[in-house]
Amino acid sequence: MSRLPLATALLATILAAQPALAQQRTKPAPKEAPKEQPKEAPAPADVPAPYDRDLMRMAEVIGSLAFLRNLCAMPDAAEWPARMKALIEAEGITPARRDRLAGAYNRGYKAYALTYRVCTAAAHEATARFLAEGEKLSHALAGRFGG
Repeated sequence: MSRLPLATALLATILAAQPALAQQRTKPAPKEAPKEQPKEAPAPADVPAPYDRDLMRMAEVIGSLAFLRNLCAMPDAAEWPARMKALIEAEGITPARRDRLAGAYNRGYKAYALTYRVCTAAAHEATARFLAEGEKLSHALAGRFGG
């Protein structure tokens, strides 16, 4: 027997067997439907409140007072950062809003940190003005918007 007819016969057998092999393959197991994750509540929209301008100013005033009261070693110096924290917890309903409130506080703090190194009469005057402005803002906010 010559090798050519044997090779042809072998090739024909292999080619004939391939469709059979393809038909014998098992189908993969059906994929499980992905389990639904519990849906999280959608984040609240970052819509500015009608009192945001006054609230941001209040945060700046608190930041200024935090620096000045500490600089002048006033007994209530530690209260001002705590008041800001309470304001952020109460009004910072979205991350962007918390960032804006913290940014306003930091602006007020840094504005006086850049200019005052020691407690002076001018620092006491600025403190008195900020206390008056903060009181006015808090009464206006509470009177108009509740709280």
